[in-house]
Amino acid sequence: MFKKKWLKQSIIGLTAGMLLMGTGSAIAADYKFDTAGQHAFIEFRIQHLGMSWLYGGFKKFDGNFTFDAQNPATDKVNVTIKTNSVDTNHAERDKHLRGADFLNTAKYPEAKFTSTEVKKTGGNYTIIGDLTLNGVTKPVTLNAKLTGEGKDPWGGYRAGFEANGKIKLKDFKIKSDLGPKSQEVELIISVEGVREKA
Repeated sequence: MFKKKWLKQSIIGLTAGMLLMGTGSAIAADYKFDTAGQHAFIEFRIQHLGMSWLYGGFKKFDGNFTFDAQNPATDKVNVTIKTNSVDTNHAERDKHLRGADFLNTAKYPEAKFTSTEVKKTGGNYTIIGDLTLNGVTKPVTLNAKLTGEGKDPWGGYRAGFEANGKIKLKDFKIKSDLGPKSQEVELIISVEGVREKA
């Protein structure tokens, strides 16, 4: 009787453990930005002389993130941007933006963002991290939300996020000044990540 009871408890315990392990591996996962399929965008906008909005983005970047819906504190985000790929749909302006007055791409060809903390409130995420731009590293806060997740038609699994935030130009030693309404750049980031196989 004791042996049967012990065997039953062992089987139940083993099954529960396997289920927990399976749940953990299904929830926590690493994702790579889908830049090959161009389902990821890093855009920005800034006011021009307080009269209109100037929009642009970066064409070359890569990144990854760890996503655990049950434990956001373990989530991580890493992004690397090729600053020379800045594009505002105007060749002469882009040349100016690559120069020493702005991004100084010859000296600093990459910008990087590395998260240090992720918090979730309701359906929204707050991503705090270090942004390195123009040779300066400063903390930046992004507000993000999960736009969707699920299986794709090619046998993979994807998760998409949209995030936005602001940075002050002077914090990153950007010299050019376009007026009092042009002191901050708004960031608009939309990424679709493909879950990496274990």
